[in-house]
Amino acid sequence: MEFREGQTVGIDLGTTFSSIAQLDEEGNPVSIPNEDDDVETPSLVLLAEGGHVIVGPNRMRAAMEDPDHVVERIKRHMGETQYKRTFDGKEITPEFLSALILKKLRQDTEKRIGQIGNAVITVPYYFNDVRRKATQDAGRIAGIHVIDIINEPTAATLTYAWHRGELGAVGPTFEKPRTALVYDLGGGTFDVTVVRYTPTHFRVLATDGDVQLGGVDWNDRLLDHVCEEFKSRHGKDPRDSVAAVHVLRNDCDLAKLELSDNPETKIACRHEGKSITVAVTQDQFEAMTADLLQRTADTTELVLQQAGISAKALDALVMVGGATLMPQVPRMLKDLLGKEPHHEISPHTAVAQGAAIHAAILEVQHLGEKSALADKVHKMLTGVKQENVNSHGLGVLATNPRSRKDVNHLMIPRNTPLPAEVKRTFKTKHDKQQRVSVQVIEGDAPDPAACSLLGKCRITDLPVDLPRGSLVEVTYAFDTSGRILVSARDKTGGKEASIEIERRSGLSEAQIDVYTKLANEYMVE
Repeated sequence: MEFREGQTVGIDLGTTFSSIAQLDEEGNPVSIPNEDDDVETPSLVLLAEGGHVIVGPNRMRAAMEDPDHVVERIKRHMGETQYKRTFDGKEITPEFLSALILKKLRQDTEKRIGQIGNAVITVPYYFNDVRRKATQDAGRIAGIHVIDIINEPTAATLTYAWHRGELGAVGPTFEKPRTALVYDLGGGTFDVTVVRYTPTHFRVLATDGDVQLGGVDWNDRLLDHVCEEFKSRHGKDPRDSVAAVHVLRNDCDLAKLELSDNPETKIACRHEGKSITVAVTQDQFEAMTADLLQRTADTTELVLQQAGISAKALDALVMVGGATLMPQVPRMLKDLLGKEPHHEISPHTAVAQGAAIHAAILEVQHLGEKSALADKVHKMLTGVKQENVNSHGLGVLATNPRSRKDVNHLMIPRNTPLPAEVKRTFKTKHDKQQRVSVQVIEGDAPDPAACSLLGKCRITDLPVDLPRGSLVEVTYAFDTSGRILVSARDKTGGKEASIEIERRSGLSEAQIDVYTKLANEYMVE
């Protein structure tokens, strides 16, 4: 791992808001404000004319612009090759749009602390390799040296442990490890993770989540409710106007916040010369979004089951993500788990601060005494280790001998402790087969069409006249840094082949270079 000259930071690249943090000289994770003195920057991009980009404009300003020039919720599209936007005659991707947000964060931060040399960027635990690679590429395009990608719940656990004085070799010792459930409901993604930890050892037991579930879905229920009311009264649908939707999304977000403290709120809607004001009570809001909350409850119970522990065995319930500030969320969790949620870390900045802690741990491990961190911080972080599980299964495309249909034969199920290695023996399908193709699949579904193809490993020039049913041994190895090594060996002739898959897919090196140059040309404010 290469560390470059400059400051080392942690970045939470969020669906609705993003933030950045760093450890201070005393080892405290500190959020770094942007140029407006806010510790969060809206993940909203306005593509103005002439290569001019505004990151984080308010919605009223965005609503007055050409809707085709406004981009939001881009995190939900990370790694999607079919997502394309055109700006200034150029085709731009989610990686590039995310890079513009990261460039804004970098610019504002460097004005305060100097050049950023290294960064850890967080992702939802349930992001697959395609989305993780896209996030890493976005950092590179933004001119950021990404030393690691860390899972958001793991980062939040580091912040929680630090806040309790339980992080590092100089902290207190436990008679037995503590177990925490991290419930992370952000603006656009959701994760639940169970972590067992001591001051120097953090081990993920199980995780699950949904990259298409977050606070914006609660907003959208309010928006749909208001639009249906408007449609019933005036026969027109405000959702047909992108500009009207931009304004209404902002108003619905404010209404959601108001309903956290008040029993009722009112939402105004104007469209094509008509207007209405819709009153929404807290009870109505909770009823129209009850199924969304239930989805998070179901996932929470599933993760506890996968971790093999009961709710009573939890030492802590940690909530992160701005959507956890809705009162129905902690109420549901308390009813479900019988435990009061921990409220003493910021749901907005805990993830970025945890990323900063993780970045400092890596710096201490790889630079040792050459690290710029103070001796006190060195002593605290020395020896801190983290163990993860894989959030998605890894399988191989195989043929069911009975149905003759292709299936995903699972090699390494999700929530397997890493590193992991598995060997399985398969048979050739045809007489005189000259080659074998091992297709590496990411996903847990038996149907390969519901999974992602990560890569292929081929053995060619097999022995002549090889009979059908000859044995081929396939080995899958998944290391702690997320690299997958796949090998295959013909057990008759001894021919071997292997492939190392390191977050493949997405942009090529040539495309990254093109977008990096383009990002440098764009003026971001």
